[in-house]
Amino acid sequence: MIVVSDTSPILNLSAAKKLQLLRDLYGEIVIPPAVALELERNGLQVKPFWVRVVAAQDQNEVESLREQLDPGEAEAIVVAAELAADLLLVDEKRGRRIAAGRGLEVAGLLGVLAEAKVRGLIPGCKPVLDDMIRVAGFWIGADLRTRYLQSLNELD
Repeated sequence: MIVVSDTSPILNLSAAKKLQLLRDLYGEIVIPPAVALELERNGLQVKPFWVRVVAAQDQNEVESLREQLDPGEAEAIVVAAELAADLLLVDEKRGRRIAAGRGLEVAGLLGVLAEAKVRGLIPGCKPVLDDMIRVAGFWIGADLRTRYLQSLNELD
């Protein structure tokens, strides 16, 4: 399974001390150089054996996407397309929409947490979500948070 990630899923899971969920769920994660740079700028050196940095071949396409997206999202979408990735992890709405429009399978952190719960890697999503909100500043609207936790039967 080829999984490409943007910065947000890695940064937020790391802040919540749950970065290993990506490894446990997907084995290897591919990130483009712009994501590696963004992570380093945020004080996170992600060089475990299960993270591989892959540069996009089509830099013209990356530049075209950068008119609408940040560098990490643009590179991640192009790398995911070039590798025919099974999944692209990205949280930003515009990036998700553009990636889906290109036929890429997309998931965000909420999907990652739900999958981790289904696979028995975490007992519940709410504590991890709350940690990401509290520690990492992960933003989720109140309505979406409520609907998400209700769908998982985790609302207090």
